[in-house]
Amino acid sequence: MVIAMGRIRFEQSTDFDPRAIRLAFPIIPSMSAIVLSFDVEEHHRIEAAAHLFVSDDAKRVYADRMERTTDAILEQLASASGTKATFYVVGEIARTHPRLVRRIAAEGHEVASHSDLHHRIDRFDAAGFREDLHRSFDSLKQAAGVDVVGFRAPTFSLRKETAWAAAVLKEAGLGYDSSIFPVRHDRYGVPTAPRTPFWLETEAGRLLEWPPLTWRSLGTNVPVAGGGYFRLFPLAFMKAGLAQMQKANSPSMLYFHPWEFDPDQPKLSLGKVSSFRTYVGIGKSTTRLGELLRHYAGRFARAIDVAKEIVAKELPTFRLNG
Repeated sequence: MVIAMGRIRFEQSTDFDPRAIRLAFPIIPSMSAIVLSFDVEEHHRIEAAAHLFVSDDAKRVYADRMERTTDAILEQLASASGTKATFYVVGEIARTHPRLVRRIAAEGHEVASHSDLHHRIDRFDAAGFREDLHRSFDSLKQAAGVDVVGFRAPTFSLRKETAWAAAVLKEAGLGYDSSIFPVRHDRYGVPTAPRTPFWLETEAGRLLEWPPLTWRSLGTNVPVAGGGYFRLFPLAFMKAGLAQMQKANSPSMLYFHPWEFDPDQPKLSLGKVSSFRTYVGIGKSTTRLGELLRHYAGRFARAIDVAKEIVAKELPTFRLNG
């Protein structure tokens, strides 16, 4: 375990001391653990609404609903034998809703970064991305009182076109990243990337990368980790992906958004396709999450806790621009 720039970085090394890991992380998860992760952002920040004008009044409504819905998710997790999760939080939310971030940390969940303003990586150059990243770290640490170890780019926007950003993430001293989705999609995806955790080779060294869950079927990586796929596909698809990961002795990464658990929120003025993607099945999310919590009870862990075990395994390597 290495301390870098105030954050924890996990690496294989000859001087690895397991006593230090046990001291920092008393819970030792298994390699078939499942991480429930939540990307905490207000509904109007979603990529499908990037072109829309949203009034200040509407933004306040979405912010209030984000806070209430995240509180409800925390209560649902607490009622499920105190299940712990990882929350990738937009840095600005730590400044506008510090109570919420404090609660996430106080209840034992991991607070990680989801950027500072929820802008895709391709909207930045290296200097701007570095500034956004560190601003989010500082805001989250001030609110939560803990160092930030993990990151997820908005809209999984770490792709071949933004390969330069991988070195910025490595230089920031992160322990792991979860920004590469090994699927084909019109907005994101690196379909040639490994499906299990891997070492992402960057110009600054290698970084532990943890892709969201996919189900390999008919020669294709089917996205089943969460989001719209969780709401659209039968839950059996996600369970099939989880079974494949368990058979491979690999942990799984799931992801959700608080707004996906709020069917009564005001709808955004989206086009037909975007509206379908955004709102399909939204009324079933809370029930489905409850089913997951019951069905896989005892297998859930925070990403930060599983990462220490991942680095002790033989992992594939991958380079975005290679």
